[in-house]
Amino acid sequence: MPDIRISPRGVACPWLSWIRWSRLIGLFLLCLFMVAVISHIYLTDINSDPTDGQKLRIPLQTDEDETQIKKLNLEIKSLRKIKASVNNELRDMESKRQKLQVQISNYQKQIDILSAQIETSEKEIKSTQLTLEQLKLEKSEMDKQYLPILKAPIKMLMGDNSNVKLPMPINGQHCKMHSCFDFSRCSVFSGFPVYFYDSEKDLNVGELVPFVKNGIDEYSEKNLYRTDDPSMACIFVVIVGQQINRITYSVLEKSLQKLPFWHGDGRNHILINLMRDQNADIDIFGGADTGRAIIVQSPFVKTIFRSEFDIVVPPNIGKVSGDVWEELPPISPIRRKYFLSFKGSFKGNVQFQNGKQSDEQISNVENSVISFLKNIQLNLDPEIFIEFTCDTIIPGAINGEYSMCQNDESRYELLKQSTFALIISPANESYVSTNIFQLRFYEALKYGAIPVILGDHVTLPYMEILDWKKATVILPKARLTEFHFILRTFTDTAMATMRRTGRYYFETYFSSTQSILDTALALIRTRLNIPPAPMVDMKSPSVFENNSYVDYKYEEVNPDIDEILGPLEAVFPSVKFSNNFTQNVFYHKFTQTGDPFRNYPFTPFEHVLPSESKFIGSGYGFRPIGKGEGGAGKEFSEALGGNLPREQFTLVMLTYERSNVLITALQRLKGLPFLNKAVVVWNNPAPPTPDLKWPDIGVPIHVIKTTKNSLNNRFLPYDVIETEAILSIDDDAHLRHDEIVFGFRVWREERDRIVGFPGRFHAWDVKNNAWLYNSNYSCELSMVLTGAAFFHKYYAYMYSHVMAAAIRDKVDEYVNCEDIAMNFLVSHITRKPPVKVTSRWTFRCPGCPQTLSNDRSHFEERHKCINFFVKVYGYMPLLYTQYRVDSVLFKTRLPHDKQKCFKFI
Repeated sequence: MPDIRISPRGVACPWLSWIRWSRLIGLFLLCLFMVAVISHIYLTDINSDPTDGQKLRIPLQTDEDETQIKKLNLEIKSLRKIKASVNNELRDMESKRQKLQVQISNYQKQIDILSAQIETSEKEIKSTQLTLEQLKLEKSEMDKQYLPILKAPIKMLMGDNSNVKLPMPINGQHCKMHSCFDFSRCSVFSGFPVYFYDSEKDLNVGELVPFVKNGIDEYSEKNLYRTDDPSMACIFVVIVGQQINRITYSVLEKSLQKLPFWHGDGRNHILINLMRDQNADIDIFGGADTGRAIIVQSPFVKTIFRSEFDIVVPPNIGKVSGDVWEELPPISPIRRKYFLSFKGSFKGNVQFQNGKQSDEQISNVENSVISFLKNIQLNLDPEIFIEFTCDTIIPGAINGEYSMCQNDESRYELLKQSTFALIISPANESYVSTNIFQLRFYEALKYGAIPVILGDHVTLPYMEILDWKKATVILPKARLTEFHFILRTFTDTAMATMRRTGRYYFETYFSSTQSILDTALALIRTRLNIPPAPMVDMKSPSVFENNSYVDYKYEEVNPDIDEILGPLEAVFPSVKFSNNFTQNVFYHKFTQTGDPFRNYPFTPFEHVLPSESKFIGSGYGFRPIGKGEGGAGKEFSEALGGNLPREQFTLVMLTYERSNVLITALQRLKGLPFLNKAVVVWNNPAPPTPDLKWPDIGVPIHVIKTTKNSLNNRFLPYDVIETEAILSIDDDAHLRHDEIVFGFRVWREERDRIVGFPGRFHAWDVKNNAWLYNSNYSCELSMVLTGAAFFHKYYAYMYSHVMAAAIRDKVDEYVNCEDIAMNFLVSHITRKPPVKVTSRWTFRCPGCPQTLSNDRSHFEERHKCINFFVKVYGYMPLLYTQYRVDSVLFKTRLPHDKQKCFKFI
């Protein structure tokens, strides 16, 4: 029986399972090929034209077939016409469709433009609403504020009775300002007029030392307070010494009485003895009756010196005027070769006028001092340098005082290598100050050795206004056995601070004839509560004739952002000279790095009110966020907020031969909140071309003509700058409005620092032991470039009038480094680093002409600048910072109904 194969799937035709699928597929493909061939032959015969001589494949043709063919041909022609008509209609429709698309596109553009205009209008409406609210607040403040009408006090002069001799106090030794000074001549509004006698003619007691004579002549000619009208003078200055020949007390007294404005008792007269030579007389006024005159000199006997009336000044052994940084050693290293040094020889016995202390007691005390110091030296050599013998001595020491050794250079070199310089006060306490003591003190400050004064009965120069504990160590001799331990506890930071303060005191108050006299007169003026002479702004001549130009209405520039950043207010200046008669401010200026001799319109160091004060009686000018309730982005954009009253800033832009770049930069300022005005410093030698079109940006534009092309012009304190805040910006720096406003808000909280965008840092060159300028990306920076930075106008005054002239000269020499110089200055004054805002590190200006910073020599010059500036200051004032500032709600997730402070910052 044959085998029967059954399909595993139960197929009805089991024989199919015997046939392979590949054969079935091949058979199927063959059938398809045959059908295609037959169809091709058939279609070819149908479409062939019988007139071409070929035979028809259909051998027989009937009339019916011909009729059918004609019908088909007609239908084909009709179909072809229909096709052509349809194609034409399609082309027409396509053309219409394209036109409609163009129209739709145009309509969409118009819609977009209208939408943008609507957004702009809405923004303008909101801004206008904010402005109106600001105006209402201003009006309300003006209505509520009580401004008393102040009038200057009536000036009272004694007139004909001014030469009447008034009775002296019961004890002339107790002369004070209230009992011996005529305040009626010195109104607080008088300006402190000073009359300078011609000492050689008016006093007629001999010739002054040439150095003193020349210095006084130069000083009196340039003095801001000088008056040639004695009837208007507040004080009368008489330079009594140093004379070439010694003056007797009787001759001096008679000469003083003959002064034309002595008024019988010397009231309001200042008798100045400028000691130039350490061999000069101890006290040329000792036996003369000086009446009510104030005595100013270095040495004083206790019986002559009237505390808080007479003035102790340093010896006049420096320059006539000018900077002295080249004569001073650097502040570092903090710990020098010798920890403590002293060199001198004790002189003779002591004769006391009061008889309260015997020579034997003095001898025992000084022997104890010498013995103890020698023991310290033996135990700690070589860190302690002490010698009590001299090959030759400088004459002039009093009995009971340590004479100075003669060799000046060795003395100077020893001080340069000493961390502390020991100064032992005279054993004779009948003297509050001596020439030798003041000379030791002068040299210690000059050469950076921190003075350690053993004996606290002496009087230091200008003690009334200077806090000497910030620069010196003053101990009673009873601390003899402990003072070395006390000195060893001082940290490097404490010693560096004291040395830097001592250097500042020396440069400002000791270094020249001008500084000594300025300080003495400033001390008297401060006693009288008369403000210093105001600092004068730099004139701002316009490059345009008649100080005007025609604004050109440019097309609106699309803003970088569409958020409201603040109200567009009318321009208003910052408040000036608000602390003219604030006594504590006067005294504080003398100990703060800066310029104590001039009155500035405003400074960045003023204190802020308690937070509640702005809501309780002292709210004038304040614009708290949400009227004090706070808020997120919406409320934040409506008010300036912060801890200070509202204010504006001035933009200062330096430009040179890049008019197109300048105009584009100015255009971008339109609609910028809090902008007071734009000041363009035109450094070009040629004026702007007449066809240059200046944009209307909603605030004044002042284009200042400069006398020379200098980068220092960027920081001149122009009188058109009426705000405390200055935004210094390059013409090729493109900042968005939100970045500028954010930077301004940050500066208001850090107004004593530079606040800006591009950061740089100083790096140490280990191989050459020098500083390098570095612009690489870094997590630490110490400078903010002033090509895009906010700073206080006070620093413009400091840069132009107080900072060492050598730095400005170096800027002009290299045509570079002015931004580094400003960073040095601010860090030197504040001892703080700058503040960097946002993530910007560099600025790019496509299409701008070549800039100075692209020159290969640019960085080499900046390396040299940094090291030169360090020599001028005596140390590296720049400080590092490791953070930058972003807005409070930056990258914070907020509810949908809240806005961020800034969308992108």
